[in-house]
Amino acid sequence: MEKKKTNAMRLLDAAGIAYRTVEYEVDENDLSGVHVARQLGQPCEQIFKTLVLKGEKKGYLVCCIPVDQELDLKKAAKAFGEKKVEMIHMKDLLAVTGYIRGGCSPIGMKKKFPTWIDETAVLFEEIAVSGGVRGEQIFLNPEDLAELIQAKFADLVK
Repeated sequence: MEKKKTNAMRLLDAAGIAYRTVEYEVDENDLSGVHVARQLGQPCEQIFKTLVLKGEKKGYLVCCIPVDQELDLKKAAKAFGEKKVEMIHMKDLLAVTGYIRGGCSPIGMKKKFPTWIDETAVLFEEIAVSGGVRGEQIFLNPEDLAELIQAKFADLVK
């Protein structure tokens, strides 16, 4: 039986971008990316979480950073050309992106938001981002990801 494709996967297929998917067991008590990395047997530096922020001028903004790192809001604001940015409330995530917590992918959000990927991504042949649902990761080349979602690379972590 063929696996159901997520919107993120369909967009990658349409763009002709090579990727692979890996499923993992969802733990409702631990939706952390570190838990995902452990399950996949992958280093945390290679598994990226997708964070959604709001800036004063540009509205919603997206950052992808390694799962074991903390976003530096000052660095993120600078990268986006904002005075300050803040994380959006979890309750707003689905309405803004079309994705739920633990399944938020930088690929295929409801709208295209300005996106930055932590610069460490380019150290790897492939990184993983959410497949758009809990329990599914997409591994792909970071440059291919950046090209698809029109993202830039910057130092974003503390």
